[in-house]
Amino acid sequence: MSLPISTTADQNSVRKFNTALVLDVLRRQAPVSRAEVAAFTGLNRSTISSIIGALLDEGLVQETNLQSDRVGRPGMLLRLNPAGGFAVGVEVGVDFISVIVTDFVAHVLWRQRVNSDPADGQIPILERAFALTQAALDEGRARNLRPLGIGVGVPGLVDQREGMLRLAPNLGWKNTPLRLMWTQRFNMPVFVENDANAAALGEYYFGVARGVNMVVYLNAGVGLGGGVLIGGKLFRGSHGYAAEIGHMALDPNGELCGCGKRGCLETMVSPRAVVRRVRRTLSQGGQSTLLPTNGEALDQITFDQVTETARQGDAIALTALQEVGNYLGIGIANLMNIFNPQMVVLGGALNSASDILLPIVEQVVAATALRVISEDARIIPSAHGTEACVMGAVALVLDDILREPTFA
Repeated sequence: MSLPISTTADQNSVRKFNTALVLDVLRRQAPVSRAEVAAFTGLNRSTISSIIGALLDEGLVQETNLQSDRVGRPGMLLRLNPAGGFAVGVEVGVDFISVIVTDFVAHVLWRQRVNSDPADGQIPILERAFALTQAALDEGRARNLRPLGIGVGVPGLVDQREGMLRLAPNLGWKNTPLRLMWTQRFNMPVFVENDANAAALGEYYFGVARGVNMVVYLNAGVGLGGGVLIGGKLFRGSHGYAAEIGHMALDPNGELCGCGKRGCLETMVSPRAVVRRVRRTLSQGGQSTLLPTNGEALDQITFDQVTETARQGDAIALTALQEVGNYLGIGIANLMNIFNPQMVVLGGALNSASDILLPIVEQVVAATALRVISEDARIIPSAHGTEACVMGAVALVLDDILREPTFA
Protein backbone atom coordinates (compact mmCIF):
# COMPACT_ATOMS: atom_id res chain seq x y z
CA MET A 1 0.00 0.00 0.00
CA SER A 2 1.43 3.39 -0.97
CA LEU A 3 1.68 6.22 1.53
CA PRO A 4 -0.57 9.29 1.16
CA ILE A 5 1.05 12.11 -0.80
CA SER A 6 1.10 14.40 2.26
CA THR A 7 2.87 11.74 4.34
CA THR A 8 5.48 11.23 1.59
CA ALA A 9 6.02 14.99 1.32
CA ASP A 10 6.48 15.23 5.08
CA GLN A 11 9.03 12.43 5.00
CA ASN A 12 10.91 14.11 2.17
CA SER A 13 10.98 17.39 4.11
CA VAL A 14 12.34 15.64 7.19
CA ARG A 15 14.95 13.87 5.07
CA LYS A 16 16.09 17.19 3.54
CA PHE A 17 16.22 18.84 6.96
CA ASN A 18 18.28 16.01 8.43
CA THR A 19 20.62 15.98 5.44
CA ALA A 20 21.15 19.73 5.85
CA LEU A 21 22.01 19.14 9.53
CA VAL A 22 24.60 16.56 8.58
CA LEU A 23 26.13 18.77 5.88
CA ASP A 24 26.37 21.68 8.31
CA VAL A 25 28.23 19.52 10.84
CA LEU A 26 30.63 18.37 8.15
CA ARG A 27 31.18 21.96 7.04
CA ARG A 28 31.93 23.21 10.55
CA GLN A 29 33.44 20.23 12.37
CA ALA A 30 35.15 17.97 9.82
CA PRO A 31 36.91 15.64 9.92
CA VAL A 32 34.40 13.73 12.08
CA SER A 33 33.23 10.15 12.46
CA ARG A 34 29.70 8.91 11.89
CA ALA A 35 29.31 8.56 15.65
CA GLU A 36 30.34 12.18 16.14
CA VAL A 37 27.93 13.35 13.43
CA ALA A 38 25.18 11.49 15.30
CA ALA A 39 26.20 13.16 18.56
CA PHE A 40 26.30 16.64 17.02
CA THR A 41 22.94 16.29 15.26
CA GLY A 42 21.03 14.11 17.72
CA LEU A 43 20.00 11.79 14.87
CA ASN A 44 20.08 8.02 15.31
CA ARG A 45 22.83 5.90 13.79
CA SER A 46 20.66 4.32 11.11
CA THR A 47 19.51 7.74 9.86
CA ILE A 48 23.10 8.99 9.82
CA SER A 49 24.23 5.88 7.93
CA SER A 50 21.54 6.36 5.29
CA ILE A 51 22.28 10.07 4.82
CA ILE A 52 26.05 9.60 4.68
CA GLY A 53 25.58 6.82 2.14
CA ALA A 54 23.59 9.14 -0.10
CA LEU A 55 26.15 11.93 0.28
CA LEU A 56 28.97 9.54 -0.61
CA ASP A 57 27.03 8.41 -3.69
CA GLU A 58 26.55 12.06 -4.70
CA GLY A 59 30.29 12.67 -4.33
CA LEU A 60 29.72 15.53 -1.87
CA VAL A 61 31.36 13.72 1.06
CA GLN A 62 34.50 11.62 1.27
CA GLU A 63 36.00 9.26 3.81
CA THR A 64 39.50 9.95 5.10
CA ASN A 65 41.92 7.99 7.34
CA LEU A 66 40.84 5.84 10.22
CA GLN A 67 40.71 7.42 13.65
CA SER A 68 43.75 6.46 15.67
CA ASP A 69 43.53 8.78 18.67
CA ARG A 70 40.08 7.84 20.02
CA VAL A 71 39.16 5.17 22.54
CA GLY A 72 37.04 2.31 21.21
CA ARG A 73 36.47 0.89 17.77
CA PRO A 74 38.18 3.00 15.07
CA GLY A 75 36.02 4.55 12.38
CA MET A 76 36.50 6.36 9.10
CA LEU A 77 36.50 10.14 9.33
CA LEU A 78 34.25 12.15 7.04
CA ARG A 79 34.57 15.55 5.40
CA LEU A 80 33.10 17.49 2.51
CA ASN A 81 34.67 16.40 -0.75
CA PRO A 82 36.53 19.26 -2.50
CA ALA A 83 35.92 17.45 -5.79
CA GLY A 84 32.17 17.38 -5.18
CA GLY A 85 31.79 20.11 -7.77
CA PHE A 86 32.68 23.71 -8.53
CA ALA A 87 30.91 27.02 -8.01
CA VAL A 88 31.29 30.24 -9.97
CA GLY A 89 31.19 33.57 -8.15
CA VAL A 90 30.63 36.79 -10.09
CA GLU A 91 30.75 40.37 -8.88
CA VAL A 92 29.55 43.09 -11.21
CA GLY A 93 30.98 46.18 -9.53
CA VAL A 94 30.55 49.78 -10.53
CA ASP A 95 33.93 49.92 -12.25
CA PHE A 96 35.05 46.28 -12.45
CA ILE A 97 33.93 42.69 -12.99
CA SER A 98 35.41 39.93 -10.85
CA VAL A 99 34.90 36.18 -11.35
CA ILE A 100 36.25 33.19 -9.44
CA VAL A 101 35.94 29.41 -9.53
CA THR A 102 36.08 27.41 -6.30
CA ASP A 103 35.74 23.76 -5.42
CA PHE A 104 33.05 22.43 -3.08
CA VAL A 105 34.95 23.60 0.01
CA ALA A 106 35.56 27.10 -1.43
CA HIS A 107 39.22 26.75 -2.34
CA VAL A 108 39.82 29.26 -5.15
CA LEU A 109 40.89 27.45 -8.34
CA TRP A 110 40.81 30.35 -10.81
CA ARG A 111 40.16 34.08 -10.78
CA GLN A 112 39.87 36.95 -13.24
CA ARG A 113 39.21 40.64 -12.65
CA VAL A 114 38.80 43.30 -15.33
CA ASN A 115 38.04 47.00 -15.20
CA SER A 116 34.78 48.37 -16.56
CA ASP A 117 33.11 51.75 -16.93
CA PRO A 118 29.41 52.35 -16.22
CA ALA A 119 29.46 54.81 -19.12
CA ASP A 120 29.89 51.81 -21.46
CA GLY A 121 26.25 50.90 -20.87
CA GLN A 122 24.47 47.90 -19.43
CA ILE A 123 24.60 45.49 -22.38
CA PRO A 124 28.36 45.71 -23.07
CA ILE A 125 29.12 45.30 -19.36
CA LEU A 126 26.83 42.28 -19.04
CA GLU A 127 28.25 40.70 -22.19
CA ARG A 128 31.70 41.02 -20.69
CA ALA A 129 30.46 39.44 -17.46
CA PHE A 130 28.87 36.58 -19.45
CA ALA A 131 32.14 35.99 -21.31
CA LEU A 132 34.06 35.78 -18.01
CA THR A 133 31.40 33.46 -16.59
CA GLN A 134 31.77 31.17 -19.60
CA ALA A 135 35.56 31.17 -19.14
CA ALA A 136 35.03 30.22 -15.48
CA LEU A 137 32.71 27.34 -16.42
CA ASP A 138 35.21 26.12 -19.00
CA GLU A 139 37.95 26.20 -16.36
CA GLY A 140 35.91 24.21 -13.86
CA ARG A 141 34.89 21.58 -16.40
CA ALA A 142 38.51 21.30 -17.59
CA ARG A 143 39.30 20.11 -14.06
CA ASN A 144 36.70 17.34 -14.45
CA LEU A 145 34.39 18.92 -11.88
CA ARG A 146 30.63 19.31 -12.21
CA PRO A 147 29.14 22.83 -12.07
CA LEU A 148 27.01 23.46 -8.98
CA GLY A 149 25.74 26.92 -9.87
CA ILE A 150 26.54 30.59 -10.36
CA GLY A 151 26.32 33.31 -7.72
CA VAL A 152 26.15 36.96 -8.78
CA GLY A 153 26.72 39.96 -6.52
CA VAL A 154 25.63 43.44 -7.66
CA PRO A 155 25.69 46.91 -6.05
CA GLY A 156 21.97 47.57 -5.72
CA LEU A 157 18.53 46.51 -4.54
CA VAL A 158 17.74 42.93 -5.52
CA ASP A 159 14.28 41.36 -5.57
CA GLN A 160 15.04 37.86 -4.29
CA ARG A 161 11.83 36.29 -5.58
CA GLU A 162 12.59 37.21 -9.17
CA GLY A 163 16.35 37.64 -9.10
CA MET A 164 15.69 41.14 -10.40
CA LEU A 165 18.06 44.07 -9.88
CA ARG A 166 15.52 46.75 -9.05
CA LEU A 167 17.90 49.68 -8.67
CA ALA A 168 21.67 50.17 -8.83
CA PRO A 169 22.20 53.93 -8.39
CA ASN A 170 25.94 53.92 -9.06
CA LEU A 171 25.53 51.84 -12.22
CA GLY A 172 22.38 53.63 -13.38
CA TRP A 173 20.55 50.31 -13.89
CA LYS A 174 16.88 49.64 -13.11
CA ASN A 175 14.66 46.55 -13.30
CA THR A 176 17.29 44.29 -14.83
CA PRO A 177 16.29 40.57 -14.78
CA LEU A 178 19.77 39.29 -13.95
CA ARG A 179 18.82 35.79 -12.80
CA LEU A 180 16.73 35.21 -15.92
CA MET A 181 19.54 36.50 -18.15
CA TRP A 182 22.21 34.31 -16.55
CA THR A 183 19.91 31.27 -16.39
CA GLN A 184 18.95 31.55 -20.06
CA ARG A 185 22.60 31.91 -21.03
CA PHE A 186 24.04 29.08 -18.90
CA ASN A 187 21.10 26.80 -18.01
CA MET A 188 22.02 26.12 -14.39
CA PRO A 189 21.08 27.41 -10.92
CA VAL A 190 21.79 31.14 -10.57
CA PHE A 191 21.60 33.18 -7.36
CA VAL A 192 21.59 36.99 -7.48
CA GLU A 193 22.25 39.07 -4.38
CA ASN A 194 23.16 42.56 -3.26
CA ASP A 195 26.95 42.78 -3.12
CA ALA A 196 27.21 43.58 0.60
CA ASN A 197 24.72 40.84 1.52
CA ALA A 198 26.77 38.37 -0.47
CA ALA A 199 29.98 39.56 1.15
CA ALA A 200 28.43 39.21 4.62
CA LEU A 201 27.51 35.62 3.84
CA GLY A 202 31.01 34.98 2.52
CA GLU A 203 32.55 36.20 5.78
CA TYR A 204 30.17 33.96 7.73
CA TYR A 205 31.04 30.88 5.70
CA PHE A 206 34.71 31.42 4.93
CA GLY A 207 35.99 34.45 6.85
CA VAL A 208 36.21 36.27 10.16
CA ALA A 209 32.52 35.83 11.06
CA ARG A 210 32.46 32.02 11.13
CA GLY A 211 30.03 30.86 13.78
CA VAL A 212 29.18 34.40 14.90
CA ASN A 213 25.44 34.72 15.52
CA MET A 214 24.90 38.47 14.95
CA VAL A 215 27.03 40.25 12.35
CA VAL A 216 26.89 43.61 10.57
CA TYR A 217 29.03 43.88 7.45
CA LEU A 218 30.02 47.15 5.76
CA ASN A 219 31.45 47.20 2.26
CA ALA A 220 33.00 50.29 0.69
CA GLY A 221 33.58 50.44 -3.04
CA VAL A 222 32.35 53.31 -5.16
CA GLY A 223 29.49 53.46 -2.65
CA LEU A 224 28.82 51.94 0.76
CA GLY A 225 26.82 48.74 1.19
CA GLY A 226 25.76 46.77 4.23
CA GLY A 227 24.61 43.31 5.18
CA VAL A 228 23.17 41.93 8.41
CA LEU A 229 23.38 38.27 9.44
CA ILE A 230 21.29 36.80 12.24
CA GLY A 231 21.97 33.17 13.09
CA GLY A 232 23.83 32.70 9.81
CA LYS A 233 20.89 33.96 7.75
CA LEU A 234 20.68 37.27 5.93
CA PHE A 235 18.22 39.76 7.34
CA ARG A 236 16.34 40.93 4.27
CA GLY A 237 13.40 42.96 5.59
CA SER A 238 9.85 42.83 4.25
CA HIS A 239 10.73 43.05 0.54
CA GLY A 240 14.36 41.95 0.58
CA TYR A 241 15.91 45.42 0.55
CA ALA A 242 17.08 45.69 4.17
CA ALA A 243 20.50 46.94 5.33
CA GLU A 244 20.97 49.75 2.80
CA ILE A 245 23.26 51.23 5.41
CA GLY A 246 25.02 53.54 2.98
CA HIS A 247 21.78 55.45 2.48
CA MET A 248 21.20 56.35 6.12
CA ALA A 249 20.62 60.10 5.89
CA LEU A 250 22.88 61.92 8.36
CA ASP A 251 22.91 65.42 6.86
CA PRO A 252 19.91 66.69 4.84
CA ASN A 253 22.07 69.55 3.55
CA GLY A 254 25.00 67.33 2.66
CA GLU A 255 26.48 66.05 -0.62
CA LEU A 256 24.15 64.73 -3.30
CA CYS A 257 24.15 60.91 -3.31
CA GLY A 258 23.78 58.63 -6.32
CA CYS A 259 20.36 57.61 -4.96
CA GLY A 260 19.12 61.19 -5.47
CA LYS A 261 19.02 62.13 -1.77
CA ARG A 262 21.43 64.30 0.18
CA GLY A 263 23.71 63.57 3.10
CA CYS A 264 23.69 59.76 2.95
CA LEU A 265 26.40 58.03 4.96
CA GLU A 266 27.81 56.82 1.63
CA THR A 267 28.66 60.42 0.65
CA MET A 268 30.74 60.75 3.83
CA VAL A 269 32.69 57.49 4.11
CA SER A 270 33.06 55.92 0.66
CA PRO A 271 36.45 55.99 -1.11
CA ARG A 272 34.96 58.50 -3.54
CA ALA A 273 34.13 60.78 -0.59
CA VAL A 274 37.72 60.57 0.67
CA VAL A 275 39.18 61.48 -2.70
CA ARG A 276 36.65 64.28 -3.13
CA ARG A 277 37.75 65.83 0.20
CA VAL A 278 41.40 65.67 -0.78
CA ARG A 279 40.81 67.20 -4.22
CA ARG A 280 38.74 69.99 -2.70
CA THR A 281 41.48 70.86 -0.18
CA LEU A 282 44.18 70.79 -2.85
CA SER A 283 42.14 72.97 -5.19
CA GLN A 284 41.90 75.54 -2.40
CA GLY A 285 45.68 75.76 -2.13
CA GLY A 286 46.49 72.98 0.32
CA GLN A 287 50.02 71.59 0.18
CA SER A 288 50.53 67.85 -0.13
CA THR A 289 52.74 65.25 -1.75
CA LEU A 290 49.52 64.24 -3.53
CA LEU A 291 49.69 67.37 -5.67
CA PRO A 292 49.82 66.23 -9.31
CA THR A 293 52.96 66.88 -11.34
CA ASN A 294 53.82 66.89 -15.03
CA GLY A 295 50.51 68.43 -16.01
CA GLU A 296 48.41 65.73 -14.37
CA ALA A 297 44.94 66.67 -13.16
CA LEU A 298 43.51 66.46 -9.64
CA ASP A 299 40.93 63.96 -10.87
CA GLN A 300 43.68 61.38 -11.31
CA ILE A 301 44.21 61.07 -7.56
CA THR A 302 43.03 57.66 -6.27
CA PHE A 303 41.92 56.33 -2.89
CA ASP A 304 44.92 53.98 -2.75
CA GLN A 305 47.25 56.96 -3.24
CA VAL A 306 45.50 58.83 -0.44
CA THR A 307 45.82 55.95 2.04
CA GLU A 308 49.47 55.32 1.19
CA THR A 309 50.32 59.02 1.48
CA ALA A 310 48.47 59.17 4.81
CA ARG A 311 50.65 56.33 6.11
CA GLN A 312 53.65 58.45 5.20
CA GLY A 313 52.33 61.29 7.36
CA ASP A 314 50.78 63.59 4.75
CA ALA A 315 48.51 65.95 6.71
CA ILE A 316 45.82 66.46 4.05
CA ALA A 317 45.48 62.76 3.29
CA LEU A 318 45.46 61.87 6.98
CA THR A 319 42.83 64.52 7.78
CA ALA A 320 40.55 63.20 5.01
CA LEU A 321 40.76 59.66 6.40
CA GLN A 322 40.28 60.88 9.96
CA GLU A 323 37.06 62.63 8.91
CA VAL A 324 35.89 59.41 7.30
CA GLY A 325 36.76 57.48 10.46
CA ASN A 326 34.70 59.91 12.50
CA TYR A 327 31.59 59.64 10.29
CA LEU A 328 32.03 55.89 9.98
CA GLY A 329 32.22 55.62 13.77
CA ILE A 330 28.95 57.56 14.11
CA GLY A 331 27.28 55.27 11.57
CA ILE A 332 28.55 52.12 13.30
CA ALA A 333 27.48 53.45 16.70
CA ASN A 334 23.94 53.85 15.33
CA LEU A 335 24.08 50.29 13.97
CA MET A 336 25.29 49.05 17.36
CA ASN A 337 22.33 50.69 19.06
CA ILE A 338 19.89 49.22 16.53
CA PHE A 339 21.20 45.67 16.04
CA ASN A 340 23.42 44.98 19.08
CA PRO A 341 25.83 42.90 16.93
CA GLN A 342 28.63 40.71 18.22
CA MET A 343 30.80 41.80 15.31
CA VAL A 344 31.05 44.58 12.73
CA VAL A 345 33.17 43.66 9.71
CA LEU A 346 34.80 46.32 7.53
CA GLY A 347 35.21 45.23 3.92
CA GLY A 348 36.26 46.58 0.56
CA ALA A 349 38.29 49.79 0.67
CA LEU A 350 37.50 50.15 4.40
CA ASN A 351 39.52 46.98 4.87
CA SER A 352 42.54 48.34 3.01
CA ALA A 353 42.63 51.46 5.20
CA SER A 354 41.67 49.72 8.46
CA ASP A 355 45.04 50.41 10.10
CA ILE A 356 44.21 54.14 9.98
CA LEU A 357 40.43 53.99 10.36
CA LEU A 358 39.94 51.40 13.10
CA PRO A 359 41.45 53.34 16.03
CA ILE A 360 39.31 56.38 15.14
CA VAL A 361 36.17 54.30 14.62
CA GLU A 362 36.63 52.47 17.92
CA GLN A 363 37.10 55.75 19.77
CA VAL A 364 33.96 57.31 18.25
CA VAL A 365 31.88 54.18 18.86
CA ALA A 366 33.00 54.04 22.49
CA ALA A 367 31.95 57.67 22.94
CA THR A 368 28.69 57.47 20.96
CA ALA A 369 27.06 54.04 21.23
CA LEU A 370 25.34 52.86 24.38
CA ARG A 371 28.08 51.26 26.41
CA VAL A 372 26.11 48.23 27.56
CA ILE A 373 25.40 47.43 23.89
CA SER A 374 28.81 48.08 22.35
CA GLU A 375 31.32 47.04 25.01
CA ASP A 376 31.61 43.40 23.88
CA ALA A 377 31.25 43.99 20.14
CA ARG A 378 34.29 43.60 17.90
CA ILE A 379 35.04 45.79 14.87
CA ILE A 380 37.44 43.97 12.59
CA PRO A 381 38.65 43.96 8.96
CA SER A 382 37.25 41.48 6.46
CA ALA A 383 39.23 38.30 5.83
CA HIS A 384 38.74 38.61 2.07
CA GLY A 385 39.06 42.35 1.51
CA THR A 386 38.10 43.30 -2.03
CA GLU A 387 37.16 39.67 -2.81
CA ALA A 388 34.57 39.42 -0.01
CA CYS A 389 31.63 39.83 -2.40
CA VAL A 390 32.81 37.37 -5.02
CA MET A 391 33.54 34.82 -2.28
CA GLY A 392 30.06 35.58 -0.99
CA ALA A 393 28.65 34.86 -4.44
CA VAL A 394 30.19 31.40 -4.15
CA ALA A 395 28.66 31.11 -0.68
CA LEU A 396 25.22 31.70 -2.24
CA VAL A 397 25.67 28.57 -4.36
CA LEU A 398 27.06 26.40 -1.57
CA ASP A 399 24.54 27.74 0.96
CA ASP A 400 21.68 26.59 -1.28
CA ILE A 401 23.12 23.06 -1.51
CA LEU A 402 23.91 22.84 2.21
CA ARG A 403 20.55 24.23 3.36
CA GLU A 404 18.27 22.72 0.70
CA PRO A 405 19.90 19.52 -0.63
CA THR A 406 17.77 18.60 -3.66
CA PHE A 407 19.03 15.01 -3.84
CA ALA A 408 17.87 14.12 -0.31
